[in-house]
Amino acid sequence: MRTKSTGKKKINIVTLGCSKNVYDSEVLMGQLEANGKKVVHEEKGDVVVINTCGFIDNAKEESINTILEYVDLKNQGIVEKVFVTGCLSERYKPDLMKEIPDVDQYFGTRDLPILLKHLGADYKHELVGERLTTTPKHYAYLKISEGCDRPCSFCAIPLMRGNHISTPIEKLVIETQKLAKKGVKELILIAQDLTFYGLDIYKKRALGELLQELIKVEGIEWIRLHYAFPTGFPEDVLDIIRTEPKICNYIDIPLQHINTELLKAMKRGTTFEKTNTLLDKFREKVPDMAIRTTLIVGFPGETEERFEELKQWVRDQRFDRLGCFTYSHEENTTAYVLEDNISDDVKQKRVEEIMEIQQQISWEKNQEKVGKTFKCIFDRKEGDYFVGRTEYDSPDVDNTVLVPAKDVYISIGEFANVKITSAEDYDLIGELV
Repeated sequence: MRTKSTGKKKINIVTLGCSKNVYDSEVLMGQLEANGKKVVHEEKGDVVVINTCGFIDNAKEESINTILEYVDLKNQGIVEKVFVTGCLSERYKPDLMKEIPDVDQYFGTRDLPILLKHLGADYKHELVGERLTTTPKHYAYLKISEGCDRPCSFCAIPLMRGNHISTPIEKLVIETQKLAKKGVKELILIAQDLTFYGLDIYKKRALGELLQELIKVEGIEWIRLHYAFPTGFPEDVLDIIRTEPKICNYIDIPLQHINTELLKAMKRGTTFEKTNTLLDKFREKVPDMAIRTTLIVGFPGETEERFEELKQWVRDQRFDRLGCFTYSHEENTTAYVLEDNISDDVKQKRVEEIMEIQQQISWEKNQEKVGKTFKCIFDRKEGDYFVGRTEYDSPDVDNTVLVPAKDVYISIGEFANVKITSAEDYDLIGELV
């Protein structure tokens, strides 16, 4: 058994899952620091708080394995206490308490004040926008709302995150100003659904109005939009993207599928025709826009014919960025009553087929960039290269720009113009100009 430290206890925050969880961990860390606590992110600590993901099977498995790992460290006396929060804990708290009783306490997604109490801290309401960011200093996520009111039949997020609640524009502006003062240059707007922003507090879709206020913040050079639901998309946002240089010509819009019958079963509120009309509008209003989407394969009722329709649509649309996931049969969702009748092997094979099509599209689109010059922001140095991104690429999920470090030096977090000299499937290689 390790001798317990007599000094100030170090609280280690471990983050699993999506960027929304990253944001939540940063808010927790900011509150702890304001309370005089010593807090670290994914380093050694005396007390561990695991911010879990419960979205799909793989994420749940990773969360459970992480909890078990830290419980084992607790039983060895290496850590003193283990707390669990986040989506998995919100959704499965009674089961987790029964199956892993050695965790000191479980908390849900909206239990921050209670969690802080257990960590010997008080929730400070005056800390509007105060966070300890865990991303590189030049970019940060800005969560503009919590929860979701959409009825998607496959999705458990409303079970874990609750109903949609928008954060008022003035609070988001203050938060952005504080981030800019810390050196943040790129702001990545996130939510379960950007499209819905403002309906609850302003009685109208207010994403455009929010953007008009955020672009006024000095120091912020890029603003990027993630997770915009297609149904009811506020078209005034397209005009702002086109005319405002700070708003990246980029949008992440999860479309999930294209077959009308499957979209109906998924309760997406759209059709083949409506989806294509929206994409046409995007490209008409913002011709230079990079469109990222995600798809689900293996949803109940996805016949070979419907999957072939999806494949052909991916070929026709030629998305700039695309991710693909297998359907996860989630209890308490409305799709759970449907028979999960497609085998895991077939689901995985379909993912591979979609991604093979997208790999070729990505390669072709990258070849078109050779000889052109792009403004890039540089995230890190890796091996023999400085690694950056264009405005068409979000961190961690999209393409990168590689500049050989042999003869140049680039400050991390700075912008530079890069002429593309060659291109691969997902990477561009270039030189400073």
